Formats: sequence, structure tokens, C-alpha cells
Amino acid sequence: MPGPLLSRRSLLGALVGGGSALALAGCSRPTTGSPTMTATPPATPSGPSPATPSGRVLLAYFSRHGENYWYGGRRTLQVGNTEVLARMIGDQIGCDVHRIEAAEPYPAGYDDTVARNVREQEADTRPAIANALPDLSAYGTVLLASPIWNVQPPMIMRTFAEGVDLAGRVVLPVTTHAMSGLGRAPEIYAAVARGARTGEGLAVRGERVSESADQVRSWLAARELA
Repeated sequence: MPGPLLSRRSLLGALVGGGSALALAGCSRPTTGSPTMTATPPATPSGPSPATPSGRVLLAYFSRHGENYWYGGRRTLQVGNTEVLARMIGDQIGCDVHRIEAAEPYPAGYDDTVARNVREQEADTRPAIANALPDLSAYGTVLLASPIWNVQPPMIMRTFAEGVDLAGRVVLPVTTHAMSGLGRAPEIYAAVARGARTGEGLAVRGERVSESADQVRSWLAARELA
């Protein structure tokens, strides 16, 4: 899909948001909080797994709920598309989870989020992250999950990828989208995740996330994660 010079109609069609939080089955879980909960990696690694050299997988995600694109119109989501997709992944693998929280939360309104995202892309902004970045030393594979906004992951995903040490790890993009698939996520992560190896990602159309269990299962199996 074209970049920021899209018409307003095309640009609005390019933004599919995710949820704002996540608790995954089979992953570390918070003990308190609302449905928008987060989990953090445990201090001590669990037993080894054949999935990666270190035996551990981290899912780091950014997701937005609220008013979203929905088959050409708008729909307010209580749970965002990226969160739904992440829950499916968590149903099938054991992993640790890190929620990426924006220091300045994105607007609930769709058009306002589109406008902010365009400004951030044009200025090559690195939006601040509210919570501490995780230590990745125990992980061999990192799943970077987000929506695709105007052909790219939200700029906050670059903030994260540049702020952690991904050297020597496998980075797998995971996206929800309106029509752009993985968009530019593979090339962007290859550029900013210095020393990492970017593998084949998973892209699911936002409106169809709830029906994507088979697609998720096949992708995980092909990556030897399930």
C-alpha cells in the first residue's frame, strides 16, 4: 500500500489498531488488574525448550483498542485485534510477555490516531515508552507484535527495537492489518534490530483475527515454536 501520500480515504483504510494489554494462556500472568493486564518475564528461566538456543521466547507487543477500521467503516473494540491474535499465540506456546505502553497514550478516536501516526512517521519520531524495557539476555526468539499503520508498525515499535539488545536473537514480526500484510515490518526490524536475524512473520487481517486459529497454528509449527 502507498506511503503517507495516500488519499484520506486510503490512509484511513491503512490503520488497524490492536488492544492495549494482554494476558496469555501458558505465559506469565499478572495477579491483579483489569482486562487490560500485562505480564512480565520471571526472574528465573524455566526449563529448556527446543524452540530456540536459549529455550525461551518473549512476545513483546503494542496494541490499541477503541475506535478501529472495520470493513471500510468504524467499530469500537473493547479488545484490540493485536491482543486477540496474541492470545491465540499464547494458547499454543509457553512464553513470557512484555507489554509496550506509550508514555502518551494514543487517542481513542480512529481519525485522531491516524493523524498522530502520520505526524510521527513524517518526523521519524521515537515515541516514549512508559514502562521499563525488558532484559532480553535469556531469550533466543522475540516476537514483535503490533498493528500496521500506514504500511508500517507504529513508530513506538522502533523505540522498543532500538532500546533493547536484540543481537544474536531471532526476531519474528507479528502484525494485524487492514490490507498491508506485514507492510514494511520485516525491513524495518532488520534495519533497527542490530545483530538480530529477522525471520518470516505472521500477518492477519484485523477483522478476521478471531477466525485465524488455524493460520496461527501453522505459522507457529513452521517456526518450530509449537
